[in-house]
Amino acid sequence: MPDHIHAFIGLKPSMSISDLVRDVKNNSSNFINQHKFVKDKFSWQEGYGVFSYSHSQISSVYDYILNQEEHHKKRTFKEEYMELLKKFEIEFNEKYLFEWID
Repeated sequence: MPDHIHAFIGLKPSMSISDLVRDVKNNSSNFINQHKFVKDKFSWQEGYGVFSYSHSQISSVYDYILNQEEHHKKRTFKEEYMELLKKFEIEFNEKYLFEWID
């Protein structure tokens, strides 16, 4: 998708999610910039969202990600993200979200 990615990652409990995201952002930014995939310098926005699912949900999460394009014809990324925050009962202040979207 042009405005976000879904990364479906299994990790060990001993691995820090913030370290994982830092490494993914750093390595992918370097790769994109080294190969000049975009005209200007590429960088990720600050922040990220992480949602965990049980092993028994792997198939449904995989299918959800596989069908992103179709899914986002019905709902924007912002709408989807807000729904996930509410579904997982994550407290948030909307004024700090999506400053760059709209």
